[in-house]
Amino acid sequence: MLKRLFVAAVLAATTMSAPVAAQDAPRPPATEPGLELLYRSVVKLGPAIDAGVTALGQRRIIPIIGGTFEGPDMRGEILPMGWDWQLDRSDGCTQIIADYFLRTDDGVIINVVNTGALCRPGTDGAAPPPVRTSPVFEAPRGRYEGLSQGGHIGTLGFDPSVQEPHVVITIYRSN
Repeated sequence: MLKRLFVAAVLAATTMSAPVAAQDAPRPPATEPGLELLYRSVVKLGPAIDAGVTALGQRRIIPIIGGTFEGPDMRGEILPMGWDWQLDRSDGCTQIIADYFLRTDDGVIINVVNTGALCRPGTDGAAPPPVRTSPVFEAPRGRYEGLSQGGHIGTLGFDPSVQEPHVVITIYRSN
C-alpha cells in the first residue's frame, strides 16, 4: 500500500511540474509554409452536362477531355477521362470537385482530385476572391510518390490566348 502511495505521489509531482518545465524550455521558431511551383496546366473541357437541381443546388458535370502540364521537374499530358462535378450554391459560389489523371512524359499515371470554390462578384460590384484549390495526388511508388505526401495549393484561371473551352490550373507544393 505504501509503495502505491509513493508511486502516486511521484506521478502527481511529475505531472504538476511538467507544464512549468515545458513553459521554461525555448520554443523552436515557427516555420511558415512557402510555396514552390509544381506545374502549370491547361485543362481542356467538354460541353457541360446538366445534372439537374438537387436539394443542394444546381449540379453539372464538365468533362475533362485533355490538356497539358509543365513544371520545373515534371511535364506531360492530361488524359481525356476526367470530370469536374460542380454545384451552384445558394451563396453565389460554385463548388468544384475535379477528378482526373496526369500522364508524365516518362509514362507515369498520377490521379488528381482537386477541390475548391469559384465565387462570383457580389452585388456591390466587389471583385470576386481569387480561386484557390486543394489538390490531392495519388502517385505510384517511385519518382513521383512524394506528391502523395504533404500539402499542395492550386490557383484556377483562364488564358485568353487559348481558343477552346479550358481552365488554367497552377499547382504549388508547400515546403
